[in-house]
Amino acid sequence: MASVNRNYLKLPGSYLFSTIARKVEAYTSAHPDADIIRMGIGDVTQPIAPAIIQALHEAVDEMGSDDSFRGYAPDLGYEFLRSIIAEKDYKDRGCDIDPSEIFISDGAKSDCGNIQEIFDVNNKIAVCDPVYPVYVDSNVMAGRTGEYDESLGCFRDVIYMPCTRENGFVPLFPKEIPDLIYLCFPNNPTGAVMKKDALQGWVDYARSHGSVILYDAAYEAFIAEDDVPHSIYECTGAKECAIEFRSFSKTAGFTGLRLGFTVVPKELEAGGEKLWPLWARRHGTKYNGAPYIVQRAGEAVYSEKGRSQIRQQIAIYKENARIIVEGMKEAGYEVFGGVNAPYIWMKTKDNMTSWEFFDYLLNEAQIVGTPGSGFGPGGEGYFRLTAFGSRMGSIRAIDRIKKL
Repeated sequence: MASVNRNYLKLPGSYLFSTIARKVEAYTSAHPDADIIRMGIGDVTQPIAPAIIQALHEAVDEMGSDDSFRGYAPDLGYEFLRSIIAEKDYKDRGCDIDPSEIFISDGAKSDCGNIQEIFDVNNKIAVCDPVYPVYVDSNVMAGRTGEYDESLGCFRDVIYMPCTRENGFVPLFPKEIPDLIYLCFPNNPTGAVMKKDALQGWVDYARSHGSVILYDAAYEAFIAEDDVPHSIYECTGAKECAIEFRSFSKTAGFTGLRLGFTVVPKELEAGGEKLWPLWARRHGTKYNGAPYIVQRAGEAVYSEKGRSQIRQQIAIYKENARIIVEGMKEAGYEVFGGVNAPYIWMKTKDNMTSWEFFDYLLNEAQIVGTPGSGFGPGGEGYFRLTAFGSRMGSIRAIDRIKKL
């Protein structure tokens, strides 16, 4: 008789953004004329930059010719994309990353969820609290987290590192030594950043304890301050203890195209075993590669025109963030983030729970955000707004909130 992976049954409810979608759908069914402003899921609204569209067209044309048609992509991704990533994202920042250490994928979310497969099920994980749900949920599915404690809102065998107002939403070293440490900076959901000296401290901590850092740098393009590292490999010794994830989704608007990459240094080990061959085997066995046309689009992101156009788009989102931060402060809210990240993290009104505030904004202002408690127990009493909407939508949302 077939049976299921019972670890899935440990997951409380559904994925956070699926729950939000159902609640919004129910509201719109009851209020079909409602003018809803969506500031919840971090999806982009600016169209793909012209230089990238041109590259897509040219790649599509290539697929229609015998002499330029492409089938399956190489396991690690095309050399033209891996080489330019190594040059522009790493070597230009003083990071010694070789193209062979870069694995092209369909996005950072997939890799962040799948990376745990190359580690033993008995590894202890540590996560920031609040945290991007994929880190925890994928380890639940693998059977690494123990049972869910509903009274605490967390899993018994996960090390939760509180990220609070008091510590600037940057975690302190945990008392219990973790095997795998998930870090995301600039942070989703809080918008916080970790300065270089602090990140160096985590690298030193991981090296001294034999831990591996899983570093999600999906939002590095939004960094505005000089002393904030764009890559963990800017820190001394990071290649000996860290894997890094990057995404084209927020950087270049590829949420619909799907493209990302993961860096696994060849010297990185766990338990005396090199991790590069394990991820290469997993990648080759379970993944057929991002489409050729999308990888050519990714290459165009690094062209002179592409980079200029993308910087202009990111500037639009950063200005949206400024408008939201200043507007929410004027409305009397305590607000964080929005400077080096596209996310605004705020305290709820009148001590409402996160979901109470979600319902309040939806019903009273027709605004959709993300309840902080959906990111873990440390997010209760907080709420996340994104700057990925339109300029007018951001302005209208703030006007509505000020009138409440």
